[in-house]
Amino acid sequence: MFNLLVSMNMISRTFFLSLIAFVFCLTTFAQQVSVRIAVHDAGTKQPLQGATVTAAKKAVAITDSLGKAKFVVPPGALQFTVTLVGYNEQIVSVGAADTAEKIIMMTVSAKALDDVVVVASTRNNASIENSPLKVEVLGQADMKEEASLKPGNIASILGDYSGIQIQQSSAVSGNSNVRIQGLDGRYTQILRDGMPLYEGFSGGFGILTVPPLDLRQIELIKGSASTLYGGGAIGGLVNIISRHPIKQQEADVVLNYTTLAEANVNAYAANRNDKFGYSVFGGVNVQESQDVNKDGLSDVPKISSQIIHPRLFFYPSPGSEVIVGYSGTFDHRTGGDMEVIDNKVGPNHQYFQEDNSTRHTGELIWNQRLKGQGKLTVKGSYSSFNLNTTTNTYQTKGRQQNYYSEISVFKPFGNSSLVAGINANGDMFNTLAPDTAALQQLNNQYLGAFAQYSWHIGENTILEGGLRTDHHQEYGGFTLPRIAIFHRLNEHWATRGGFGMGYKTPNPLSKTIVDFSLLQLQPVPAGVKPEKSYGFNAEVNYKKEWGEENTLFINQAFFLTQISNPVLFNEQPDNTVTLKNADKPVVTSGSDTYIQMEVEGWELYLGYTYTSALRKYLPNNQFVPLTPKHRLATVIAKDLGKHWFGGIEASYNGEQKRLDYSNTPGYLFAAAMLRYTVNKHVSVVLNCENLFDFRQSKKEPLFTGSILNPEFVPLWAPIDGRVANISVGWKL
Repeated sequence: MFNLLVSMNMISRTFFLSLIAFVFCLTTFAQQVSVRIAVHDAGTKQPLQGATVTAAKKAVAITDSLGKAKFVVPPGALQFTVTLVGYNEQIVSVGAADTAEKIIMMTVSAKALDDVVVVASTRNNASIENSPLKVEVLGQADMKEEASLKPGNIASILGDYSGIQIQQSSAVSGNSNVRIQGLDGRYTQILRDGMPLYEGFSGGFGILTVPPLDLRQIELIKGSASTLYGGGAIGGLVNIISRHPIKQQEADVVLNYTTLAEANVNAYAANRNDKFGYSVFGGVNVQESQDVNKDGLSDVPKISSQIIHPRLFFYPSPGSEVIVGYSGTFDHRTGGDMEVIDNKVGPNHQYFQEDNSTRHTGELIWNQRLKGQGKLTVKGSYSSFNLNTTTNTYQTKGRQQNYYSEISVFKPFGNSSLVAGINANGDMFNTLAPDTAALQQLNNQYLGAFAQYSWHIGENTILEGGLRTDHHQEYGGFTLPRIAIFHRLNEHWATRGGFGMGYKTPNPLSKTIVDFSLLQLQPVPAGVKPEKSYGFNAEVNYKKEWGEENTLFINQAFFLTQISNPVLFNEQPDNTVTLKNADKPVVTSGSDTYIQMEVEGWELYLGYTYTSALRKYLPNNQFVPLTPKHRLATVIAKDLGKHWFGGIEASYNGEQKRLDYSNTPGYLFAAAMLRYTVNKHVSVVLNCENLFDFRQSKKEPLFTGSILNPEFVPLWAPIDGRVANISVGWKL
């Protein structure tokens, strides 16, 4: 009986305490205040993703892709601070009885230095300035300016940045690839809206068919970036981000003509409301063939290309976005003997190369805001690239199909965040003609899983770790760890460092410093192993602001990348190309320095890159060909008044090593532009590239042999010479 009374007493006491706790929780919950805000750009009215809302110095919410956030706080915390990189801070007061959504209009900061939030390449809401992973961003203002200078493609603007080299791989077709930190273009991964479309055979004419007017921004990562997007980003990553519609009608048209007889017409339109939106881009480029050095062969091919890119946006519920899009590119270019291009074929005039390519891409993206400001992303794409090449001696046809699918989640946890997901991607190549080609098909199928955790240690340090594991149907599994750290020493000084791994499976269709025909390529021999890489980076930053609109930013970075089992493309005496592994690595190292200033209305940029790129498997002459050890770039621009804006840019490329071990001369490339704004709708731009008319053909012939069967030398400098253009832009 005593035990029973004790038990009943304990039960009664437990029940009483539980009742008190329950009543306390109800009282506390009843006192909570539900706050909903929507953050927009005051000028464009566009929703702002990644804005941080804080109360009592603690982050309580981050806005989603629609600029919205919802959270519950105690009634005492009724004053909130809204911050976003590049915008002025906003203080918001919320009354206890407020239930309506608070709309916050953010104004652009006059002192903004790195005014872009990087979402696509880091997959979280990290700013450029505070991201452990170094990302450089060319924003929409850069895209619109480039659309008036070089509207046909983005090759020129990518080449303006230190550490990035645009390598023209064919004098006949004009094809080019992107090299980062001294590595071949096959080690650069190019994405469109976070999805790979330009790999292997489908990399042909990739960056030459992407117009800047269609883009919101370009994100650049120099060094290993394989954890989030797969093993191919050994040298770096270029993520091309399409424009999104805003809640007002947009329309842009650019007309352009150059002294090399190139004409461009590009147009973009977009709009959205609460439930539906659209964007559409269309472009036509026409280029007449040009023989700049008068050797009888074209230095600029004859080009006709058309691009269309419509997208539909659906917003079925708050925090939900669905994108359905299609992109079509149709490119026709002919180079070779100028007489043949003009349809004057004769016994002494027969050589030509005609490339017809089509690219069809479909995409589906679903972004869903989750509870606690998390985000679910489901996306996929399918692309079909066809290239038909016809010359006076052979004809080849090939098709590559690419697919990509992914499910990923972003979840913040107070002062930390997690990104995790799985993806499947692959490419299937088939030679359609001729049947005698040795390489008839090549398939790559990948299944991967990835995770990245970012941890804010105190107020000044961010530690980020990532892990990716991939499985290839033939080469098995790969594990890619990455770690990076960012630390702010004080308001002026900050440091960043990291390590990452990557891999690349053997692919004879990968782009090199010269283009090979399908008839030359041989299947991958048994025993050829995938390449594996180890990359390190470290840097220090200095930032200072003074006066009304004066800023100074200095970045000093160091890098080192080692590629084990490098795959060599060996051209045999019978003109075939075979693959094999080298027994020692390729190692690139160096430093990257840039200074960016805005002083009294002047915009100044100065960048210098030192690159040591070595093939350790060679006993002598270990240099990586056509890689300048020294590269210097500078830009000076000034708003000259109410209607005028002008700028000058220049770059110096130091000497490079040819394939025969001889040195090329260093050369200076300079350009100047002047823009006149007629009114808020119309502007006119006059631009001149290569002011000093430096051409490789001034230093050496571009081909050997006869004009009937020319053998082109690798290209290390411009061959199209000085070119001026005038463009007229109209904006709604």
